[in-house]
Amino acid sequence: MPATTSPVPRTGSRPGGRSARIRAAVHRAVRELLTDEADEPLTIPVVATRAGVHATTVYRRWGSVGDLLADVATSRFSDGIVVPDTGSLRGDLERYASDLAKDLNDPDALPLVRATIGTAGEQGAGACTGERQQQLQAMLDRERARGNWAPTVERATEALLAPLYYRAVFTDQAPTAEWARTLVSHLLPD
Repeated sequence: MPATTSPVPRTGSRPGGRSARIRAAVHRAVRELLTDEADEPLTIPVVATRAGVHATTVYRRWGSVGDLLADVATSRFSDGIVVPDTGSLRGDLERYASDLAKDLNDPDALPLVRATIGTAGEQGAGACTGERQQQLQAMLDRERARGNWAPTVERATEALLAPLYYRAVFTDQAPTAEWARTLVSHLLPD
């Protein structure tokens, strides 16, 4: 008599399953559309076609181009930059600012940042900078835990993130690693 097995009930989505494959394909399609030289507009139907999925699938999951861009940006910017630990806040922030400048010069990053901020507004700005502010907060908290003074995350954002993103997004001047390190001197007293 053959052994019988009872089916294992499925609950929720499976990591690496269909949902993950669709998300990866759609994210890849968005990044490709933003960096291609073609003049295809970034619309849900165009993204869906490029990703090889039905447009309703994309609408159902993301709802709008702004929501989609915010998700792609959040995914892209949640990894890639490691919070440095050089032993000093100045060293940490100089390395961090330098790494962020390099990241913003990545040919895949800048079009995504510009499109996300331009299309998704405040939500898009949060998707591009939210993780960065958390990284800054971690460095500042670590410095306070050492028993030293550290500026607020708001002040660090104004002194480091704001000029880096402004230069990358709104000017023709690329933020260089050297220039980014000089921003730290405006934030930390000597």
